[in-house]
Amino acid sequence: MLLGILAGLATCALWGLTFIAPRAVEPFTAWDLAAARYGVFGLVSLMLMAHPRFRPRGLSRAQIACGLSLGGIGYVGYFVSTAYAVRLAGAAIPPVVIGTMPVLLALAGNWRDRSIPWSNLAAPLLLITAGVLTVNLGVLGASVPGEQGAIMAGTFFAVLALVIWIAYGLANAAVMSSRNAPDGLAWTGVQGVGSAIVSLLLLPLTSLGEADGFSQAETARFLGWALVMGLAGSWLATWCWVIASRRLALAFAAQLIVAETMFGLVYGFLFEARWPRPAEWTGCMLQLAGVGLAVAVFSGQARRTRRQTAR
Repeated sequence: MLLGILAGLATCALWGLTFIAPRAVEPFTAWDLAAARYGVFGLVSLMLMAHPRFRPRGLSRAQIACGLSLGGIGYVGYFVSTAYAVRLAGAAIPPVVIGTMPVLLALAGNWRDRSIPWSNLAAPLLLITAGVLTVNLGVLGASVPGEQGAIMAGTFFAVLALVIWIAYGLANAAVMSSRNAPDGLAWTGVQGVGSAIVSLLLLPLTSLGEADGFSQAETARFLGWALVMGLAGSWLATWCWVIASRRLALAFAAQLIVAETMFGLVYGFLFEARWPRPAEWTGCMLQLAGVGLAVAVFSGQARRTRRQTAR
């Protein structure tokens, strides 16, 4: 279990880079970074498959199709949505909105299994909702009138990224918990190839063919971030999450994603070279308290279930 927890936290630290990378590569666009990042992810995956250890042998056609879809729709769709959310709404709102994912996954599981009375979830949900609203209203209140439309659009993209992430988490967990779960390295490679295939569809939307319009320093910075996000933020992060998904129950692994919110916020405030505003502090603490309370609720129920089973 310890290895699974460490792998999950490492994943969150790497995925948290998604909240600053789109702004770090400006004037390159989110489409540019997505195409380059997932092109690197897919190329590395294919190169590693030259070694038998990384080849997706033994995977069924259904598993390969699922892996390609997760890599394509899950990764590319999530990244583009998050990138536009950060560009439009700033450092605070996207991590906080996406940070509700652990509880939403737990709610999805409870809707399916009805293992916890809904009344027990009222307090966590109220705290999380209050936290998200506090950050959003605080950012809107501190903005100039002309920025409010962009902030609302950014919030929409953050919600879209959240929906994509939840779908990815549920599908990936279902595969890794099945009786014929694929090897972690092979599963990572299949997702990498899928992300690269979809990234090719983004090329007409990019400005990568207009290299003359960027300075040498801007191009070097873009290439550096593309490599970091492709190798660490994609391949290594996916492999770490596969380990976490294999060793931890979904309800437990999902709670670790709170760390992605914290990493994303810290990275964002460091990038903007500022301290959080009072509303951002308050909203983040409310959300963290809500998620922590939800973890306690689900953990307590799990302990009671184990005791009853032992009897």
